[in-house]
Amino acid sequence: MSSRGGSLVAMERRVRRVAGRRGLSLLIAQKRNPKIDAHGGYMLRDEETFDIVFGNAIYDFSANLDEIEAWLAKDDAEEADG
Repeated sequence: MSSRGGSLVAMERRVRRVAGRRGLSLLIAQKRNPKIDAHGGYMLRDEETFDIVFGNAIYDFSANLDEIEAWLAKDDAEEADG
């Protein structure tokens, strides 16, 4: 198995695919700052309303990819239950 399967780019692609199926877009911070570099760098946006749905709790682009994946998985579980 390739070591690229766990790379950052591969993870971003996977999150984009999962988010895209729900009508969401993965946004990546283009202008970095120390706060974003220390934690995060990503947000999710609803494509219909352009509202940010995750990743702007404390500051913009505050979520990391693991948090976004967990949020999408939680959203899946809630849809399956209800």
